[in-house]
Amino acid sequence: MRARVQKHAMVLLALAALFVAAGCGASGNVGSQKGNLAPDFSLETLEGGAGNLRDYRGKVVVLNFWASWCAPCRAEMPDMQTVYGELREAGLVIVGVNQGESRDEVSAFAREFGLTFPILFDENQGIARQFGVRAYPTTFILDRSGVIRNVIVGGPLTRTALRREVEGLLK
Repeated sequence: MRARVQKHAMVLLALAALFVAAGCGASGNVGSQKGNLAPDFSLETLEGGAGNLRDYRGKVVVLNFWASWCAPCRAEMPDMQTVYGELREAGLVIVGVNQGESRDEVSAFAREFGLTFPILFDENQGIARQFGVRAYPTTFILDRSGVIRNVIVGGPLTRTALRREVEGLLK
């Protein structure tokens, strides 16, 4: 009987160790894939300050990598701005991460489309590489804990599709 109890205790201990080693789920791992905690970064904002991804914890984040010369990026910006205006009070933030363009180009683009969400500059595209971005636009949907819930490559992302991505996370 005692040997049997010891055997069960060893099995339970081994399972516990396995769960701890595995991080109790994929969301404990930092990375750029679905289920990973998005890596933190800091980039300059359009206004000249520092924008840190961690500052948006507690909000649902749409992290959009884009460039003004990218036709699908241009096509999706009005819908991004509309959804931001509609759901900002519910806890949504859209963070646009521009890829290697000048402040003047990005400012003109933001004025043209009436963008009011945070825009960050990834001048050398190091953050895009860290996130594995290979095409523009690429959009990461992060839950309130900073876990990547979806990655959308290409576009344009429509108002309806964007709302479908975030509404369940906002509840």
